[in-house]
Amino acid sequence: MEKMWFLRWVMVFIGFVSVTGLGVNWGTQSTHNLPPEKVVQMLKDNGIQKVKLFDADETTMSALAGSGIEVMVAIPNNGLADMNSYDRAQEWVKKNITRYHFNGGVNIKYVAVGNEPFLKSYNNSFLNITLPALQNIQNALNEAGVGDSIKATVPLNADVYQSPDEKPFPSAGIFRPDISALMTQMVQFLSKNGAPFTVNIYPFLSLYGNDNFPFNYAFFDGVDTPINDNGISYTNVFDANFDTLVSALKAVGYGDLPVLVGEVGWPTDGDKNANAGNALRFYNGLLPRLAANKGTPRRPGFIEVYLFALIDEDAKSIAPGSFERHWGIFTFDGQPKFPMDLSGKGQGKLLIGAQNVKYLAPKWCVFNPDAKDLSKLADNINYACTFGDCTTLGYGSSCNKLDANGNASYAFNMYFQVQNQNPSACNFQGLAKISEQNISTPTCNFPIQMVVASLSSSLMPSFVVFFLLITLSMIMVF
Repeated sequence: MEKMWFLRWVMVFIGFVSVTGLGVNWGTQSTHNLPPEKVVQMLKDNGIQKVKLFDADETTMSALAGSGIEVMVAIPNNGLADMNSYDRAQEWVKKNITRYHFNGGVNIKYVAVGNEPFLKSYNNSFLNITLPALQNIQNALNEAGVGDSIKATVPLNADVYQSPDEKPFPSAGIFRPDISALMTQMVQFLSKNGAPFTVNIYPFLSLYGNDNFPFNYAFFDGVDTPINDNGISYTNVFDANFDTLVSALKAVGYGDLPVLVGEVGWPTDGDKNANAGNALRFYNGLLPRLAANKGTPRRPGFIEVYLFALIDEDAKSIAPGSFERHWGIFTFDGQPKFPMDLSGKGQGKLLIGAQNVKYLAPKWCVFNPDAKDLSKLADNINYACTFGDCTTLGYGSSCNKLDANGNASYAFNMYFQVQNQNPSACNFQGLAKISEQNISTPTCNFPIQMVVASLSSSLMPSFVVFFLLITLSMIMVF
């Protein structure tokens, strides 16, 4: 019996191995988050050895302790100003880095200083505080004695570089003129400290809102008319985008600086081009390339990449578009969306989802067909969608073809689920009622939300083990 168990474990271990250097982004902007220990188990079950966070939350870090998973922790943009004080930077490093830096702790590899802080839409809000924050954090890491193994970097959007209009080719790549001097200083500092340049590349966004963009160029399986750049043929926008950055780095004298792709992925809802079929096509092209260490024409070889994202987040801002809440390769409750082989071998099998997820009762809030006064229906739907996620109702999305009553039911149910099925959350001035009949359609799912306790008792063992390890390490030091 023991032999059979061992063989089964070996088969599971061998069956789920990810591409070398492949990580995932783990975001938590959700009304109901999976318990961190379940997410860590998902990572381990699927052979994912790297994870990029958007903060340094204590519960998340505690769950990662002892897992061996390589971690990029983060300082959000709203923390950059504080990091302009070296004393505050030292305090942050002590609290969020060295505290976890012991045998059996958290395997921290990078610190992300901000998140796309130079986006044009931020109107220069972070322009003067990002580089000082980066410098202070790296210097604090160095002073703490961990700078050789932990590097600070700044995840940047691809809009920090471009090709001139008169020469729209990757070989002509330069940093954006308005921030060119700043980018050069940042690149110099990264190079001096052995840190990578981190960039987020989104071929999906090339399609979004641009019907003239050649559709197939967003993927990796060929186009009819490749772009010819001085004899180099480009068949996809990822390669062209990446190599534009390589050229921009070369233009300022740092053409060999390591480049890490902090985010790349494809959403599955919220837009006419955001669906599981296109996402699968994208990943089926990307992952084998990464596994083969193909690289790009101007930077062949290994590329470290973090997929965006691990799980859907129903509370993300939809200012960029409704698709923002649907980037996950797993649904909000940690279930795989489509067959996907993270090893890049094209084996097309479902990933292992979160185990033993607890859900609320099988109840839905739906439109009340007996309602007499419909004059307030639009206002109530708008209210429900303000606090619930209705992004799947938009044009081209999975629930776009519901009738008027179906739209109302979907909106009411999303609010009802966010409110943990509180009966008072399903009235809407008499326009709604609670039903035990699931009215989901083949294309539109009416979800039931997870049970999320304010402090799950299942978290206690990881906390206890984690802080016992900290205590033990301190005893060994003294």
